[in-house]
Amino acid sequence: MTQRLFFTHDHLTAELEVLSCTPHAEQFAVVVQSTIFHPQGGGQPFDTGWLGDSQVLRVMQEAEHVVHYVNQPVEPGPIAARVDAQRRALHSRLHSAGHLIGNAGERLGWMPIKAHHWPGEGKITFIRGETAQTMDAEALQQQVNQWIAADYSRQMWLDEGTREVGFGELPAYACGGTHVQALGEVGQVTILAVSEKKGALSVRYEIN
Repeated sequence: MTQRLFFTHDHLTAELEVLSCTPHAEQFAVVVQSTIFHPQGGGQPFDTGWLGDSQVLRVMQEAEHVVHYVNQPVEPGPIAARVDAQRRALHSRLHSAGHLIGNAGERLGWMPIKAHHWPGEGKITFIRGETAQTMDAEALQQQVNQWIAADYSRQMWLDEGTREVGFGELPAYACGGTHVQALGEVGQVTILAVSEKKGALSVRYEIN
């Protein structure tokens, strides 16, 4: 199983150990012992970057391994890895904003069941809890703005393979994604729309 180094730190560079590199269509599939690259999943897109001189084009979870698809082959053994910092920062901000919207919805009695933290496609989906109150964009906007202004620090807990992430006094979520270190880094979150259909309520959002 590939060890996910980003579970415990935010390093964008590291020396990794290449276990295998095999041709895959026009690319090469690389498996490493541990990785700083986030694979696609949990509502978050994959990281890109470099393994040595090879460009990491996409990163996917496949069975027990995180597989890095690169544009040219690499040799087994130690290799310098670097994550695209700009892409990682954007995804971390989007994912963290999604946590805040989930927290805000829960305070109004709604339960988040699905999250999509992609650029231009941010959306959190809720279902009604027993005490669900009216959820509107303005109230959500005010609450999220308040938490970002408070600049709560990120908290992380690991317990028997389960990782939970939260901010300050807010409830944590079981989550394998990447996040900002403090909420002030999220920047401006805009609640675009709140809509309910067939028992599910969707909140669309973006960051600036």
